[in-house]
Amino acid sequence: MSKLTFQKLDHSKNTVGDPIEVNYNPPELSFSKAANYADINIPGLDAPVLQFVRGSTETLSLELFFDSTENGMGANAEPVTPRVDEFYQLVKISGELHTPPIVRILWGEHFPGLRNDQSSRPVPAFDCIVTSCTRKFTLFNPDGIPLRAIVTLTVREYRTLEEQLQSLNLQSSDHTRLHVVQEGEDLPLIAYEAYGSAAQWRVIADANNLLDVRRPAPGTVLSLPPTV
Repeated sequence: MSKLTFQKLDHSKNTVGDPIEVNYNPPELSFSKAANYADINIPGLDAPVLQFVRGSTETLSLELFFDSTENGMGANAEPVTPRVDEFYQLVKISGELHTPPIVRILWGEHFPGLRNDQSSRPVPAFDCIVTSCTRKFTLFNPDGIPLRAIVTLTVREYRTLEEQLQSLNLQSSDHTRLHVVQEGEDLPLIAYEAYGSAAQWRVIADANNLLDVRRPAPGTVLSLPPTV
């Protein structure tokens, strides 16, 4: 049976602590990813124009099964609780990191659902955060020791801004695009995502005659002109 490895990472994606390994041979494995579009309403048209806003994080659900009955079910039975707790800690705040850890999942060289992003990782991996951990104990011995458990994890892909820009390999824009302002965005951030330089915020401000150049209202449709 193959091994599924969970390696905890800090915010700089350096390894933290020892990896967690489990036997894994699932009947199925499901990844999910979507793209977000905004409706640009233009008077006189039969339907709104769809404008790409951003991608969404890829999600993955994993079900892990633990069974210690092979060591007996009597008074000296081995509980599965310590193994289960290792995964519960992935959604708990780490005192060192002040957040739950980032997790790198590894499962052999043919691990599915991966991107061809020219990553420097030595083997295929899925970097993520664990958003939920459900623990279900299904068997106890007469003394109440848990002997079997099912752990269900829901994880979301985690990539830094630098990793995403490197993966996308965006080229300089040679045509005007539209951008719908999202909550929390400001012009330097929009300029960095559009042109690779936050200093280009003035280009966007001038092209759209903005009065508030620091933080345009969410939902505002901005024109992103070419810079050359």
